[in-house]
Amino acid sequence: MQKIKKYMALALASLPLLGQAQEKKNVLFIAVDDLKPILGCYGDDLVKTPNIDRLAKRGVVFTNNHCQQAVCAPSRASLMCGIQPDKTKVWDLKTLIRDMNPDILTLPQHFRQNGYFTTSVGKIYDKRSVDEHHDKISWSEAQAFEGDYKYYDDKCGEPALGYYQLPETKEKVAKYRKEAEAMGKKGYGITKYAISFVKPTTECADVPDNAYVDGVLALSAIDRLEKLSKKEEPFFLGVGFKRPHLPFVAPKKYWDLYQRVEMPLAKYQKAAENGPLIAYHNSGELRSYTDIPPLKSFSDIESDLIPVEKQKEMIHGYYAAVSYIDAQVGKVLNALDSLGLTENTVVVLWGDHGWHLGDHGIWCKHTNFEQATRSPMIIADGENHTGVCKTPTEFLDLFPTLCDLANIETPEHLDGKSLLPVLKDPKKEVKPYAVSQFQRGKAEGYAFRSERYRYVVWVKNMFRNPSQFSKDLISVEELYDYEKDPLETRNVVNDKKYSKVKKQMEKYCLDYFKNR
Repeated sequence: MQKIKKYMALALASLPLLGQAQEKKNVLFIAVDDLKPILGCYGDDLVKTPNIDRLAKRGVVFTNNHCQQAVCAPSRASLMCGIQPDKTKVWDLKTLIRDMNPDILTLPQHFRQNGYFTTSVGKIYDKRSVDEHHDKISWSEAQAFEGDYKYYDDKCGEPALGYYQLPETKEKVAKYRKEAEAMGKKGYGITKYAISFVKPTTECADVPDNAYVDGVLALSAIDRLEKLSKKEEPFFLGVGFKRPHLPFVAPKKYWDLYQRVEMPLAKYQKAAENGPLIAYHNSGELRSYTDIPPLKSFSDIESDLIPVEKQKEMIHGYYAAVSYIDAQVGKVLNALDSLGLTENTVVVLWGDHGWHLGDHGIWCKHTNFEQATRSPMIIADGENHTGVCKTPTEFLDLFPTLCDLANIETPEHLDGKSLLPVLKDPKKEVKPYAVSQFQRGKAEGYAFRSERYRYVVWVKNMFRNPSQFSKDLISVEELYDYEKDPLETRNVVNDKKYSKVKKQMEKYCLDYFKNR
């Protein structure tokens, strides 16, 4: 309670400082929705991401970085507030951050209070966890969640349902919307009716980049950069791209970068040996799309996989969407260069969590497995600090790191650690493990990821208070060795060969709960 009071007080402690000289570094804060580490700079030889790779060459790439919870709203709420989900109390897609903590301090709010002009376009917070202004107190000016509509391609117009540009899809959507209106449906009820018939997982259309929202967001971000370059005070600009989140829509030229036959199917599409059922799900998010065949529960997943051709189509779409976003990131970085802002700007690129592409037979996120929690993070601080960090880091570390890089006070209540020592020397370690969590039914799973291992405890009885943790509350455990078993094919928690490893991971677990 004392820590809660501290950050509530900090949120009200100061007012924006105007007219500050350009002594502090600007911050370009790029979020990419559902981006897993399928990037050239992360060792993927197939993907085409020249622009993100260019950013990586002048920064530090964090290859063992993890989100706090593998779903959009909780992950972003935790990152933006610098505290764990058990403190934000945002574990779902409907809870508002400030309903739970009215005076909580956010990252852009803190920068605003320290003389920065803060603004953003696109998805920085998940809109389901903030007010209609996307947390109004965070921004110096209005946030543009969908970008500036004037930038949509005149010929194509806005996409149907926010996603689709193919004429045949638009015609179907119009048909079902008309039916819904005739039935007396109103507002979102009309859209809900239409998507029950028309909601494909992929779209390949021969259209310009700004036929889809992410092309619009890039142009909107460039417009804001141009305006920000003329201001006296330093800026914090958030740019939140929405692909490669489902549906996988991208202009045809990005699909053409890949051959469907070359798309890599997940090598291991089964449950792990000795793996507990609670660790898995039946890909409910994916099953909401109208071109996905009916799937049974996870208990029959090995005989009920998505057909291979559909798997390849979606993986193709994911890669195309990643390359599409890479091109948009490139446009923003080019604008930063052309405006002469690069040397004095810290650029951060992050994906809010990972994504299952068929491994374990799973699609989407919503687990404590590596493919869901491991998330890309690149920091280029303008100081020629470059390299690859392989030791554990997590999104909680961004808030204190950016405070150090901007030379502003770091709030005392934050749960992360500054990565400044790692930026100066990527071989250093600031923490021995990262923590992710996910609820399944009435159990909360906590995953502790060290440099080599992942230890997961599933805590029963709707556990929500870390200070009340007891080993007696653990119902199931998991342990995976990523050096010998990177595909998580075997849960070795009861293997005597790993008894010393388990004891060490248990110590991390107890340390975590003891110090919350």
